[in-house]
Amino acid sequence: MTAASTSQHPHRIVFLDRDSLIATVRPPAFAHSWEEHAHTRGSEQTVSRLQGATIAITNKVPLRAAELAQLPGLKMIAVAATGTDIVDLAACRERGIVVANIRDYARATVPEHTLALMLALRRQLIAYRADVEAGLWQASDRFCLFGHPIRDLAGSRLGLLGYGALGKSVAQLGRAFGMQVIVHNRSPIEDDGVTQVTFDELLATSDVLSLHLPLTDKTRNIIGAQELARMQPTSLLINTARGGLVDEAALADALTRGVIAGAGFDVLSKEPPLPDNPLLNLRLPNFILTPHTAWASGEAMQKLADILIGNVEAFERGAPTNVVA
Repeated sequence: MTAASTSQHPHRIVFLDRDSLIATVRPPAFAHSWEEHAHTRGSEQTVSRLQGATIAITNKVPLRAAELAQLPGLKMIAVAATGTDIVDLAACRERGIVVANIRDYARATVPEHTLALMLALRRQLIAYRADVEAGLWQASDRFCLFGHPIRDLAGSRLGLLGYGALGKSVAQLGRAFGMQVIVHNRSPIEDDGVTQVTFDELLATSDVLSLHLPLTDKTRNIIGAQELARMQPTSLLINTARGGLVDEAALADALTRGVIAGAGFDVLSKEPPLPDNPLLNLRLPNFILTPHTAWASGEAMQKLADILIGNVEAFERGAPTNVVA
C-alpha cells in the first residue's frame, strides 16, 4: 500500500522518543492521529506502541527486522536525525517501508562545537581552569601562570576524514582561523583551499584530525591503535561524528601514554554510555567528553523538527523526500 492509497484514512503517527527533541513540533497538515512518548525502551515496548501505526518517528529507538516483522501496518519511518544505523534499512526495503532522515540542519552547530573542542584543547582551557581552581595562579610569583603549552590554530594543519556537508563547514571555519585544510575522502574534491591526501598522509601530518564519517561496517574502528601511533605526538583527535569510529580502549591508552596530545569527543560507541567505557572515566586535562550535544543548539533542533514534519508531509503526498530506503 502506498502513501497515496492510504490518504483517505487518517494516519496514525507515533513519536517514540519525543524528549530527544527540544523544539516545537507542528502538527502535520493532513488528517492523522498523534501519539508521543518521552522515551521508549526495549523491543517489546516499541512493538506495543507501534501497533496500528502507519508512521513511526524515532531519533534513537532501534527498529530492526524483528520489530518490523510484527508491524504490518507500518508504512514510513521518519528518523529525527541524520544517522540511520538504528533502522534495518534492508528489512524496510523488503517490506516497502519508506525511511527518511534529516539533512543539512546542523551545518552551524556541529562545526562550531568541533572548533570549540579544538580551541579548548590547543589553548589548554581545561588544564588552566583546574590550576586556578587549585589555587596555583593565586600562589604564583608572576602575573601569569605557565605550565601547559599553548598552541595556536592559525598556521596549523587541519585534517578532515570525510568531507560531507559538515566536513565542508568545518573546513570553512578552519580556514577562517588560518588553518591549512587537508582531506581524505573517497570521492574527488575540487574545492579551493582544500588539499586531498592519502589516509597515511592525513594521519602523519594533521595537527588536528577531525572525523566526519557515517558509522558503517567499513568505518567502524577506522581509528585504532595503529592509526593513533601514526599520528604526531602533538596532534589532537576530534570526533563529533559517530561513536564507534574510534577504538575507545586504544584511544584511552594513547592519551594515557602520550601517543597523541589530546582528544575531544562528543560521541561514544554506546549511548548512554556504560560505566566501564574506557573514555568515560578518564580524568585527563587533555581529554574533553561532551554528552552528544554538538547537534543540539536551539536553532538546529527547531530546524530539525521542521524538516521532520516536512518529510512526513511529503510522504503523505506520495512524493517522499530525504529518502534513505
